[in-house]
Amino acid sequence: MKSIFDHTTRASLIGRINTLNENSIAQWGKMNIYQMLKHCTVYEEMMLGKNRYNRAFLGRLFGKMALKEFTQNESPIKKNVPTLSELKVKVNHGDVATEREKWIALLEEYPNAPCTDIVHSFFGKLTRDQVGILVYKHTDHHLRQFNS
Repeated sequence: MKSIFDHTTRASLIGRINTLNENSIAQWGKMNIYQMLKHCTVYEEMMLGKNRYNRAFLGRLFGKMALKEFTQNESPIKKNVPTLSELKVKVNHGDVATEREKWIALLEEYPNAPCTDIVHSFFGKLTRDQVGILVYKHTDHHLRQFNS
């Protein structure tokens, strides 16, 4: 399984992120390029343990089952999967280049991050391996969304 902790995989994702610019258009979903970049930086901050959110009610009911589905194979995240409310970006515009660089910097923190006490607001407590897989899949999902 691909993981953000693998150097080659991370470098490939960063290369794809670097192709994004102000003119990048979503192939699906409601987010514009700035909102997607900001959403991804907020997500990375959660997955690196910098921000913590309360568990979603539905996550308490179905989170572990969904986590298993998300991490059991290489299949990508499907289009139009709902976004958790705390990860939704309400601001429509901002500096795309700055947000892109912030996202890359966060991704580059993973090799040295312990990622041992991470609680996802939907999936619950995660192992380091689960963090690696989910971060890869989430990043890939949004890069595919913007045709990168």
